[in-house]
Amino acid sequence: MSDSVSSASVGRFLTLADTAQILNLSLAAARDLVRTGELPAIRIGAAGAWRVERVLLESYIEAKYEEARRLSLWEQSDFANIPELSAGRILRPDEPTDPPAADDTWA
Repeated sequence: MSDSVSSASVGRFLTLADTAQILNLSLAAARDLVRTGELPAIRIGAAGAWRVERVLLESYIEAKYEEARRLSLWEQSDFANIPELSAGRILRPDEPTDPPAADDTWA
């Protein structure tokens, strides 16, 4: 299946070879996605050839983009909770940044 072919001309169902090409995967990797149930597919005919519905493949791709977006946001927020280090001390927002003078007392 080439990029110049419109999705309407492909039809409702894609072969595993078409699916692998769209996802830029090997045929074996596409087959593994189907066999594990990560990518929904059906078996057609006496030989039991796998077919992936085009709409479900598009939904799968969109779900992977959303998963990547959420993972990126989670990783960013994870770093936001790490206290800053300065001169070997941990600085927290509720602590003063200057060390106390010898005659100062901490409350």
